Amino acid sequence: MTINGWTQIAVFLAVILAITKPLGVFMARVFSRERTFLDPVLRPIERLLYRVTSVNEEHEMRWTEYCVSMLLFSGVSMLVLYVIERVQQWLPLNPQKFGAVAQALAFNTAASFTTNTNWQNYSGESTMSYLTQMAGLAYHNFTSAAVGIALAIAFVRGIARKEKETIGNFWVDMTRSALWVLLPACIVYALLLVSQGVVQNLRPYDTAKLVETQQVQKTGADGKPLIGSDGKPVMDTVSSQTIAQGPVASQEAIKMLGTNGGGFFNANSSHPFENPTPLSNFLQMLSIFAIPAGLTYTLGRMTGSQRHGWAVWAAMAVLFLCGVATAYWAEASGNPLLHGADQQVSALQPGGNMEGKEVRFGIANSALFATVTTDASCGAINGVHDSFTPLGGMVPLVNIMLSETVFGGVGAGLYGILIYVVLSVFIAGLMVGRTPEYLGKKIEAYDVKMAMLVTLVFPLIILVLTAISSVAKFGLTSISNSGPHGLTQILYAFTSMAGNNGSAFAGLNGNTLWYNTAGAFTMLVGRFFMIIPMLAIAGNLAKKKTVPASAGTFPVTTPLFTVLLVSVILIVGALTFFPALSLGPVLEHLLMMAGKTF
Repeated sequence: MTINGWTQIAVFLAVILAITKPLGVFMARVFSRERTFLDPVLRPIERLLYRVTSVNEEHEMRWTEYCVSMLLFSGVSMLVLYVIERVQQWLPLNPQKFGAVAQALAFNTAASFTTNTNWQNYSGESTMSYLTQMAGLAYHNFTSAAVGIALAIAFVRGIARKEKETIGNFWVDMTRSALWVLLPACIVYALLLVSQGVVQNLRPYDTAKLVETQQVQKTGADGKPLIGSDGKPVMDTVSSQTIAQGPVASQEAIKMLGTNGGGFFNANSSHPFENPTPLSNFLQMLSIFAIPAGLTYTLGRMTGSQRHGWAVWAAMAVLFLCGVATAYWAEASGNPLLHGADQQVSALQPGGNMEGKEVRFGIANSALFATVTTDASCGAINGVHDSFTPLGGMVPLVNIMLSETVFGGVGAGLYGILIYVVLSVFIAGLMVGRTPEYLGKKIEAYDVKMAMLVTLVFPLIILVLTAISSVAKFGLTSISNSGPHGLTQILYAFTSMAGNNGSAFAGLNGNTLWYNTAGAFTMLVGRFFMIIPMLAIAGNLAKKKTVPASAGTFPVTTPLFTVLLVSVILIVGALTFFPALSLGPVLEHLLMMAGKTF
């Protein structure tokens, strides 16, 4: 670890802190229907959209109507993406003449992008046409992110309103999320990325001749290396290289701002066409946290308790710092196998563990990026998590296991941590022996039951499917390592999909019937089975009367509340997933210290 590395991490958090208030104020004005500097341009467009789609912008929805509208929109959008994938060979903007995406893979991808997961069991540059990338995937990057923001605002309204039956209008909230928040920011951001060297064109791929021919091992349809009948690798002579390109910058902008994470290229943000410079790398990390951080200020402003918004922000920041410090320490310390062989690791691995990392980013920025992308439900990567040390790789895994409440996805992070706020207030109420209150609203049995349903669905889907995949042949044939590392690959995959993150640990071939089908099911459950109880809580809170604070009221604006909130998040995550972590990365670390690898 170096002073330079810590300085970069500190600067990143300082910039996030600096943009939280202005962005939060802007979003509060947008969703409170107050005038903004963008109104002269966007209000006519908004009115036209409502007129074309027959949306009454003054109509208020109960939580059930809000939920049904969201589910119907997501279902239709998912079907449209599936159809585009299946017929892309007949559609325009396909200069590479890619064929139809296979049924199971198309279903998995449609579920993935609809749920803001962006898990990819394919290589974008060799599977998806430009039209599919733009009209299919990038469209979902916008809409799934807009849906997340809309849901978070609906929850905040539920907290803020008094004796109301409604929590807003889904169509208005989603439209304003896209028009006022995501689209203007992406236009500016995409141009910044182009200035850094991110490509943006519709040209066919280029072919470059290599200076020297190379011998490479052939791979089969499953992506695994081919072995001949003689037991030797099947080799192929390569004399040229295909250089993929396309409309990358426009997709990269919403990929990060919308915490989507799906890469235009298979290498994602480690590809020089997606992330060419240290500045573009910093901007990408910054854009992942920008909207989730701003929403905490929006929470405080709309509920009339700004200190509460900052208390929630502080809890997120504490968990973020714990994660990035652990990841940076683990990667800077180097491979634990070398520790076991010789305690003078600095002589064996100077500079730490650089395996799977881009030299132009280094260890500090790789550890920071891995922490940021898994704190949020983004899934973009600038290094291979599979090549991290066991404890370094455990940090991204644990981040997702904490339901990605550490800033989290756009909208999803806020309503995710508010579920834990409800549980924290309930626990505080038990401590003082009275009905718990949250910003003047009594937290009752119904609210706690819905909150517990959210926290139970998440680990249930992860652990059950991980267990099945760890013993069944159809699950084990996809992993590249045995022992605890192989378990971590499977556990990470289902955790990432259930948490709507989308980052892969690598080493696992997800393009099989089992992982495509089970993965799609996991992503849909991880998204919608958590949204429904959350909206039920919002609707119930909106109907309640407010009660004045008293001596027995637990304040939700103090450092003590931040400590309690962090503790509840950690305890729930630790108690649920600790056995699985013990059999995966923790055991692998101990065995590597003893000189054993997998």
